[in-house]
Amino acid sequence: MDSEGSASSSLERLPFNNVALKKLPLDSSEEPGSRTVSGACFSRVQPQPLVNPTFVAVSGPALALLGLDDKEIFHDLLGPEYLSGSKVLPGSEPAAHCYCGHQFGLFAGQLGDGAVCYLGEVEAPADQIGTMQRDNPCGRWEIQVKGAGVTPYSRESDGRKVLRSSIREFLCSEAMAALGIPTTRAASLVTSDLYVNRDPLNNGRRRPERCSVVLRIAPSFIRFGSFEIFQSRDEFSGRQGPSPGRHDIRAQLVDYVIDTFYPDIQRCHGNRKERNTAFFKEVTVRTARLVAQWQCVGFCHGVLNTDNMSILGLTVDYGPFGFIDRFDPEFVCNASDRRGRYSYQAQPSVCRWNLARLAEALGSELHASQAGAILDEFMPLYETLYLANMRRKLGLLRRKEPEDQELVSELLQLMHNTGADFTNTFRLLSGVSCPVVGEGKGATGGPVVDLLLEQCVSLEELKRFGEKSYKDNLELAMVLSMAQTNPAMFGLVADRPEVAHQLEKMGRLKELLNTNQDELRAKQREDWLRWISQYRKRLVKECDGAREVCTIEEERIRVMDSTNPRVVLRNYIAQNAIQAAENGDFSEVRRVLKVLENPYCAYPESELPGGPKTFGERYQKGMEKDKEGRKDEGRTDGNQNCVPYDSKPPVWAREICVT
Repeated sequence: MDSEGSASSSLERLPFNNVALKKLPLDSSEEPGSRTVSGACFSRVQPQPLVNPTFVAVSGPALALLGLDDKEIFHDLLGPEYLSGSKVLPGSEPAAHCYCGHQFGLFAGQLGDGAVCYLGEVEAPADQIGTMQRDNPCGRWEIQVKGAGVTPYSRESDGRKVLRSSIREFLCSEAMAALGIPTTRAASLVTSDLYVNRDPLNNGRRRPERCSVVLRIAPSFIRFGSFEIFQSRDEFSGRQGPSPGRHDIRAQLVDYVIDTFYPDIQRCHGNRKERNTAFFKEVTVRTARLVAQWQCVGFCHGVLNTDNMSILGLTVDYGPFGFIDRFDPEFVCNASDRRGRYSYQAQPSVCRWNLARLAEALGSELHASQAGAILDEFMPLYETLYLANMRRKLGLLRRKEPEDQELVSELLQLMHNTGADFTNTFRLLSGVSCPVVGEGKGATGGPVVDLLLEQCVSLEELKRFGEKSYKDNLELAMVLSMAQTNPAMFGLVADRPEVAHQLEKMGRLKELLNTNQDELRAKQREDWLRWISQYRKRLVKECDGAREVCTIEEERIRVMDSTNPRVVLRNYIAQNAIQAAENGDFSEVRRVLKVLENPYCAYPESELPGGPKTFGERYQKGMEKDKEGRKDEGRTDGNQNCVPYDSKPPVWAREICVT
C-alpha cells in the first residue's frame, strides 16, 4: 500500500535503465510542434493523455518479457493509464527517435517517430538473461507507446492512432512472434473516449474514430533510416537529412548499435572498418533470413521503406500488411501501392535495395568494395534460406535433391493457376503419404487432391481476378497498344521477359474465357494429381535405405504441421475483430489473440473457434452505405454463424481496403 492507502502497481516497479538516451545525442528542447531536429538521435517529448483509457486486450507472452503477469496488469486500475502514456511510469524518460527514410524509392528527408513515444528501457528479469544472448544480448527491452500524440516529427499529423489500425498492429505483432518470425512485440492495446477524424477508405469521407495506443516492445527500434539523418541533399528528391555531414554522430550511433546489440562482433574485431563491415554483413544475413521467412508464410509487409527496416532484422511497423489468401506472386496488400513496388514477389529485391541504401548511409564507416560484395551475396543467400524453409514446408528433411527447386516452383505455379489458398494448401500437404511397397491404387493422393480443390477459387473468380489485373495493368495496356499501332516495334520487344510475362497473363485469361466450370475443375484435378505424383516420388527418396519408414513419416508430418500454420491473421479475421471492437465488444480481439498464439495447433473441427459472420457482412454493407454517403445504422445482431479462422476468405473479404 502507498502512503494514501491505495494498492501500488507492479508497473511502478519496472527497473528502467535508459541507456540509449545516455549514449546518443539528445535534443532537450521542448519547443512544441513539428520542427527539424539537427544534431540529435532523440528528442524529449511528453505523451498526451487519453480520455478514459480502457484495455482492449493484453498479451501474456509479451508482458512476460518485462516480468509482468497479464492477469494482474489487466485488472490493474492504473494499467490503461501507464501503458498508454497517459500517466508517466516512474523511471521512464519519454522521447521520440529521429530518423529519415527512402519512401517508395525516393529520399523523404526527416521522418522520425511522428506518433510513437519511447518510454525507456526495462531490465529483463534474471531468468531470461541466459536465453537472450543472441536475440537480445543487452538484456534490456525498449518499450514505447504508439499513438500517444504529437512529437517534433509528427509533421502535419496529430500523432494519434485509431482502434482499427491499432488492433491490426497488436494482433499481427503477436501472431508473427507465435509463427517464429523475428518481430517487435505488442504487450497491450488501450482505447479511449477521445476521437479523431479519419478517412479509412481513402474516398474523401472522414468519420470519427477512437484514439488507441499499442505498447510495443523490442531490444531496439533503431532502423536503417536512423543512419540516413546524416545524408546530404539528395539529387532526385532535393531533400537532405536533419544532420547532414555529422559523421561524428554517425560514428557514435554505429558504436552504440554494435557494442549494445552485436557484442560478439565488437569483441572479434580490433579494426574499426572491419568491425563495421562485419556488422553490415550480419544485418544483411538477418534481413535475408527474415524475408525468406515472410515469403514462406505468405506475409506481405506493404510499406518496405528504409524507415521500416529494423537494424536487428525484426519485422517492424505493421501498417497495411496482409497474408496471401489466393496465391498470387504479384499480390499487393497496400491499396496505396498502385505500382506494386512492395508486392509479395518484390520483397526480397526491395530488401536488398534497402540494404544498399544502408551501405550508402554508413559511407566511410565501411570498406566500399567489401560492402558491394556483401550486397552481391544477398540474393543467393536469400534463395538458399528460402529453399531450406520450403523443404521443411514439404517435409523434405533427410536429403537435398537438385529437383527440389523445380518441385517448389511448379507447386507455386499450380497454386497460382488454380487460385489455391496459400496457407491451407501447404497445411493439407502433410496428408500426402509416402508410397510404400504393395500399396493399392487408392493411395495416389486422390483424397488430398479433393481437399486441395476445395481451396481453389471458382472459374468466375479466376476470370474476375484476371480481368481486374488486365484493367489495372498499365504495362499490359502499353504492350497491347504497341502491338496494334507499331507492330515493328512490338516485334523488337516481344521476347523481353517483362513483355512475355504480360502476354502470358493475357493468354491465361483468354483460356479462362473459353472454358466452363466442369472443364476447369477436371483440368485442375489432373494438374494437381500430376504434381502430387511428382511429390510422392520425391518422398520415396526420403526413405531410401531407411529401416524405420514409419518413424520417418511421423517425423515428416510432425515437422510439416509445425512449419505450415493452420491459422494466420487474414484480413477478414482482423476485420471481424475490428468491427466488433468498434461496437464496444472487445471479446473477439481477445479470442483471435488466443488462437494466433497457437497457429500450428491442430484444433478438432468442433473446437476451432470462428468470428461471427455478421461483422464481416456488416462491413460490406457499411462500405456500400459509405460510398452512397449514408451512415451505418449501428450494430447488426443476427444469427451467430461462424467463419472458422482456418477458412479461406468469405466473399465479402475481397472488399476490405487497407491503406
